[in-house]
Amino acid sequence: MDPDLVALLRCPVCSDALALTDRTARCPRGHAYDLAKQGYLNLLPSASTGIEGDSAAMVGARTVFLGGRHYAPIRDALILAAVDLQPDDVVVEVGAGTAYYLAGVLGQAPGRRALALDVSRYAARRAAKVDPRIGSVVCDAWKELPLLDHTAQLMLNVFAPRNAAEMARVLAPDGTLLVVTPNPQHLAELVGVLGLVTVDEEKERRLQESFAGVFTRTGSEVIEDVMRLDRAAVEQLVLMTPSARHVNYRELLGQIALLPEPSIVTLSVTLSTWRRTSTTHQPPAS
Repeated sequence: MDPDLVALLRCPVCSDALALTDRTARCPRGHAYDLAKQGYLNLLPSASTGIEGDSAAMVGARTVFLGGRHYAPIRDALILAAVDLQPDDVVVEVGAGTAYYLAGVLGQAPGRRALALDVSRYAARRAAKVDPRIGSVVCDAWKELPLLDHTAQLMLNVFAPRNAAEMARVLAPDGTLLVVTPNPQHLAELVGVLGLVTVDEEKERRLQESFAGVFTRTGSEVIEDVMRLDRAAVEQLVLMTPSARHVNYRELLGQIALLPEPSIVTLSVTLSTWRRTSTTHQPPAS
């Protein structure tokens, strides 16, 4: 991992800044974190030990599915929304998974850097190999994020947990937060047939409530597309989502075998743009 990226991180124990020496990140108080051999840094606080992130199978399925460009309209919309990003800006994605969207937003600017945050070490392994400009960090999005104040000029959150207060602390005062959430019609053709987890119809209201007083929405657009998925793609799609934890695999294969090929499936999400509310956390004066 690039030492300059590690310098943007803070210790999950004492919140002091980290610095990379050889393959160990240390804070001035002596807390130390070794880089994994796969290139990521585990900054998961002890209170979060044992929490469940995406499994190796889920991450593998996501890699295959996203590699088929079925969700490319989402990635393309994020790239377009980040058009004002400067060549040396820092991008942070909370719940980055395999860093598919993050890598797209980074684009071709060699000075642009990014941090991919995820609770899954399997996802972190993938993200660490995507692009040398991306630093991959294991952490808990519901706890304090292991980043210094005002680190990111742009923050991404795609189908992922949202800790509004911490995201606002990490985002620069003039920074932008891009959030992607599924709409009720997303994957509607598969939900009932395969017993998938449904989209909460109150998701939009809950998003607004969770950001109230912290972020202000400045824009929103619906992204919709028609996906034509063969049975293998449908299988990977199910296995990469939370539904994978609730379905019987043998029964799933039997249900997928009855689907037409290709299956016509709706992609429907909302991309919303947010800025920090003026009263958001300010760090204490030094």
